[in-house]
Amino acid sequence: MLERLGLALMHRMDPERAHTLAITALKSGLTAHPGPVTSPRLQTEIAGLTLPNPIGLAAGFDKNAEALQPLAQAGFGFLEVGAATPRPQPGNPRPRLFRLSEDQAAINRFGFNNEGMEVIAARLAARPRTVPIGLNLGANKDSADRAADFAAVLTHCGPHIDFATVNVSSPNTERLRDLQGKAALSALLAGVMEARAALITPVPVFLKIAPDLSNAELEDVAEVALTSGLSGIIATNTTLDRTGLQSRHREEKGGLSGQPLFERSTRVLARLSDLTQGQLPLIGVGGVASAQQAYAKIKAGASAVQLYTGLVYGGLSLAARIAHDLDHLLTQDGHANIAAAIGTDCNSWL
Repeated sequence: MLERLGLALMHRMDPERAHTLAITALKSGLTAHPGPVTSPRLQTEIAGLTLPNPIGLAAGFDKNAEALQPLAQAGFGFLEVGAATPRPQPGNPRPRLFRLSEDQAAINRFGFNNEGMEVIAARLAARPRTVPIGLNLGANKDSADRAADFAAVLTHCGPHIDFATVNVSSPNTERLRDLQGKAALSALLAGVMEARAALITPVPVFLKIAPDLSNAELEDVAEVALTSGLSGIIATNTTLDRTGLQSRHREEKGGLSGQPLFERSTRVLARLSDLTQGQLPLIGVGGVASAQQAYAKIKAGASAVQLYTGLVYGGLSLAARIAHDLDHLLTQDGHANIAAAIGTDCNSWL
């Protein structure tokens, strides 16, 4: 009841102010802490990481790694923070976050606002160890060499994280998505993997892609991913598509997340699953707000899922609820573990 009252209050505020308040509430200990939700059926491995459950927090919620301890106790099986860039940057002018309540969605054009890799690395150095924590790597807007920025952040923060994500799919930094092209992506990943190899303990590196890629572009991404040494792919980031939206904010510039993204992102996920044939683990993101949707992505080919916008409408307790309900769904279908369900319904999404 308290969470519902809190959400109702936040939905009367400016969305970015509400988000800041949510981080403050977490840091102040004003939220419930169910602890990591797990069971033998939910516990799983992805790219060498042991997860208590496959429900993760997507990047963007805790951009500056400010609330690691409370988030690690919020029921998630893993966390991803950031994106972090080498130098601090303010991001795009406000307003830059819009709540589309009629569509259970959001549009953001933050533009990688963050306090920079040095501040974020210091917080990650004091992180809890109860669940795996990863960092979304970004590039400064005014960088002369964006590819080098990704490697620089990994070099600086790598000793304090369990995995890293190369984010070339945000629509809010001009021409960033151009780095998803085959030649540019290969060159970028070569630099990142060189930085990874230089770490005392190399960490898994994932690639986060856009949901707006054509089939030919997805084929290129799969080919590069399989030959570059990547540990997996995160599908997907936000979309530029606005089909079927009802909210008055539907034409705002930026990336759309939430329920309207679910089908598009799941189809991209299934296509990647088909292209990679189980050779790379996939993490499904986009429109996850229930155990049924998390399960659908797993059956479409995901080894784990992430959520963010769902928290805007379902509250922080959503992660624990999804994990508990997913355990029941797996039991009903006779699956002993997550691995047994991965890709079992992939063809229906192709």
